[in-house]
Amino acid sequence: MTNTISVIICAYTEKRWDDLIAAIESVLRQTTAANEIVVVIDHNTLLLERVQREFAGRSLQTLVQFVANEQPKGLSGARNTGIAVSKGDWLAFLDDDATADVDWLAHLSVYCAQPAVMGAGGMIVPRWEADPAWFPVEFYWVVGCTYRGMPINAAPVRNLIGANMFIRREVFAAVGGFHVGMGRVDAIPLGCEETEVCIRARQHWPDRQFMYEPAARVHHRVPADRITYRYFRSRCYAEGLSKAAVSRLVGAGDGLSSERSYTLRILPSGVLYGLRDMLFKADVNGLKRAVAIVTGLFLTTLGFLAGTMQQSRTVAAASAPIDNPA
Repeated sequence: MTNTISVIICAYTEKRWDDLIAAIESVLRQTTAANEIVVVIDHNTLLLERVQREFAGRSLQTLVQFVANEQPKGLSGARNTGIAVSKGDWLAFLDDDATADVDWLAHLSVYCAQPAVMGAGGMIVPRWEADPAWFPVEFYWVVGCTYRGMPINAAPVRNLIGANMFIRREVFAAVGGFHVGMGRVDAIPLGCEETEVCIRARQHWPDRQFMYEPAARVHHRVPADRITYRYFRSRCYAEGLSKAAVSRLVGAGDGLSSERSYTLRILPSGVLYGLRDMLFKADVNGLKRAVAIVTGLFLTTLGFLAGTMQQSRTVAAASAPIDNPA
């Protein structure tokens, strides 16, 4: 049976113009060709018109199509539009500021022949635009990249990471698309929409799984303004808010299953590595990394508690009795 592949790329700003063109061209160079590329422009008419003009003379109209996000503004809505417009049996998602290795789809498409696999995702390598020496590898998820604690070899995982995902269409047909109340809108650093949909899929099909395939690599540009302590703090807090939303939607048991191991095993060892580097290698950034890990955990926990309390107040207000004016 032949499996068709659609690649979906979502974009919202002209500030990433060069990145968007590079992302599209990296898909066009794949050794295993996609059947189509769907570029979804998120509520930006000028960007949509510009990218249509850019590719108008390239004789790629049957392969690449550019569409406007027909759902609410944000990454989740844009991805859902891409799902609705595309036709492939498998849907590969690539960020607009990432480029794929030429064998990206070749490595992911191996899983098409495995009925128990709902989807797969690969390694996301940061392409730094400023010195990341202070940035703990345990927190690379802050910038949407593969972090310490993920498998070294191909292995099942709870959820995929948005910049590098490959999912069967039937998953979305069965459990629905990305939750439009979650995920990034413009530059607001929320997330976890892919976590929520993957957990929903696993709850629907407990005997199936998602796979992490490190050989399927993409390179994610990390601009200088995201390699700052200010962005680090805001992203960690926003992640806590997002985790609270996931727990509300799919249950705390599944919503926090991976985070428990990560918090109890990966983060303490990361602090020790940082302190060791400071003490035995005279690496002052080792101390900075250790402090960043502690700070990141604190702020993520604080965001989770704030999000949980906010949801509790919303539920309480909705269930409060209405006074009879009579």
